[in-house]
Amino acid sequence: MTIHREGFKSISIAAILFILINLATFNWLSASMPFVTGFVFVVTLFLFLFIISFFRVPRRNYVKGDRLITSPCDGKVVVIEEVTDEEYFKDKRIQLSVFMSPANVHMNTNPVSGDVVYSQYHKGKYLVAWHPKSSTENERHSVVLQNERITILVKQIAGALAKRIVNYLQPGQKVEQGGELGFIKFGSRVDVLLPPGTQIKVKLNEKVKAGVTVLAEY
Repeated sequence: MTIHREGFKSISIAAILFILINLATFNWLSASMPFVTGFVFVVTLFLFLFIISFFRVPRRNYVKGDRLITSPCDGKVVVIEEVTDEEYFKDKRIQLSVFMSPANVHMNTNPVSGDVVYSQYHKGKYLVAWHPKSSTENERHSVVLQNERITILVKQIAGALAKRIVNYLQPGQKVEQGGELGFIKFGSRVDVLLPPGTQIKVKLNEKVKAGVTVLAEY
């Protein structure tokens, strides 16, 4: 396991706060209120370790296949439905949405290999990530990946806690399946819009892993 580069600043700040808070409580409260000192240490240690774990990048054997669409993130499948896409395709698509809790790995990966033909950031609200309107009203970043067989849209969506979406893709760039697409901090959601007729391989509430779980075949 490694730590994602997006976490270096956050972990450094968390480490400084952990040290300062515990130095202060030890100096001022350890003699008169040792229980409080111990409680503060345990709570702040838990929060510090949580911050570190949030930016973890586990070692994985990524699944690759010319006709496979892999999950772009860890989490739970919360939506599988037909929608009308108003952003790029302007027609009906199958929307598959994965919700990421703060405990999930938050690095996002490319579901397919191909060319980046669209990359657009949208300002928006911070509704809870499972809200039906979060796909169209929340802060989000959309990218479209295209190869000779399929064109899909991947949408990183901010949630009530996620305040920063990082996307590494630019139009004209060639990407590999399982390569880094981006990162979302502190709980969020990723939508994948697929062509009608795509064979869905997951079910609602199924837990998936980025680059490992096959969402669909085409």
